[in-house]
Amino acid sequence: MRVLKKCVGFAQKRWCGEKKIAAICGKRKEDSTKESVMSRKDQLTEFGKYVAECIPKYVQKIRMTHSDQLEILVDPEGVLCVTQFLKDHHGCQFEMLTDVTSMDVPSRPFRFEVIYTFLSLRYNSRVTVKTYADELLPVESIAGLYKNADWLEREVWDMYGVFFANHPDLRRLLTDYGFDGHPFRKDFPLSGYLELRYDDEKKRVVYEPVELTQEYRRFDLSSPWTSYPKFKDDQIQKKKQEENKEKEEAKSKNPC
Repeated sequence: MRVLKKCVGFAQKRWCGEKKIAAICGKRKEDSTKESVMSRKDQLTEFGKYVAECIPKYVQKIRMTHSDQLEILVDPEGVLCVTQFLKDHHGCQFEMLTDVTSMDVPSRPFRFEVIYTFLSLRYNSRVTVKTYADELLPVESIAGLYKNADWLEREVWDMYGVFFANHPDLRRLLTDYGFDGHPFRKDFPLSGYLELRYDDEKKRVVYEPVELTQEYRRFDLSSPWTSYPKFKDDQIQKKKQEENKEKEEAKSKNPC
């Protein structure tokens, strides 16, 4: 009996010890996952700074969203250059364009915000590139870099009226031939301009002007998260200039 009790006690102690070890290992795994999540955000932040240093002429701002996604705000003239860098650079390899869309904010000097979303399978990362445009300012097409940009840019042109320069075939994609206007603009009437109906006398579908009246719509698009009418903040530019002056003065005082 004494031998049996000793064996049972030893087994219990061993089981308790294994349980403690498993708990400690579990905590270590949780801590390591938390560290990896934090390091992931830091990596994206550092990557954004690296892109801004490589292409300072076109990259106007780098920021992280609330969902820890990197956004690169660029000048319209630099869309092709930045996307080429993101696709071909060895440290980027964003070889998949997942979406091209737009947003209309009539109160801005450049009312359209064009949004590109890229995916890197090599590094399992996503990045969003944003630029701005209006009814007259074109955006360079990236259909030569990404084949699926052909239809995505046509959809943005059809819905918003953003013109993509050097596009191989910039025609309407979703609306009918001869459609008037761009449906996703804020100033486009909800009822449209024309309606379709079947004419029993002509035995075909005919277009007719819409006779419905629409009330005045006022859009309040103010948001605490948007503060960049052109993605260029004068205060930020002044701070950068002051920092550069301070660095130059420090270098001149201490050349070594």
